[in-house]
Amino acid sequence: MTPPTWPLVPAQMQQWVEDVCLTSVRVGRGEINRWLPEELARLHNQFERVHPFIDGNGRTGRLVMNLVLVRSGYPPVIFFKRQRSAYLAAMQRADGGDYGALGELIARAMYDNLNRFIVPNIAGPARMVPLTALADEEFTLIALRRAAQRGRLDAVQGPDGLWRSSRKAVDAYRVARHQRRRRNTASSE
Repeated sequence: MTPPTWPLVPAQMQQWVEDVCLTSVRVGRGEINRWLPEELARLHNQFERVHPFIDGNGRTGRLVMNLVLVRSGYPPVIFFKRQRSAYLAAMQRADGGDYGALGELIARAMYDNLNRFIVPNIAGPARMVPLTALADEEFTLIALRRAAQRGRLDAVQGPDGLWRSSRKAVDAYRVARHQRRRRNTASSE
């Protein structure tokens, strides 16, 4: 992908802003024929193709995409470092007009961030949420899943195969785990 020469950047950015505004209005009215994440992928790719800055275009483009998402009532997306190669490959496909892979990355990031950050903050301590929403620095998703499978964490596995638990249950597991650890340390002395 070769960005436009610098004299063309202001006009192309103005056109991009107008396209974003028109798309936002059409999304609000339900007039978009394309799947929303693919439409976001198209807008994001167009911004990156204009390449308005010397450095930081990717970060700025992702921030602007989140602004569009939040203003449209959707959760923001976060692409993690481990997703970089998939993101770059999807951007390369989008350069050729295929927005499907980038749209899928955006949709998955929206779903993951909804479950990880937003649902737990509005759900309350006793509401059952996917374990991904309860994972933190102390308990990874794998650790919580193992605890649920072993019956140490109060959790249920739904028909979709996802384990669900509550913040209250994780807090109880944390306390019980520390008590078990203290008992095991005391008995080994």
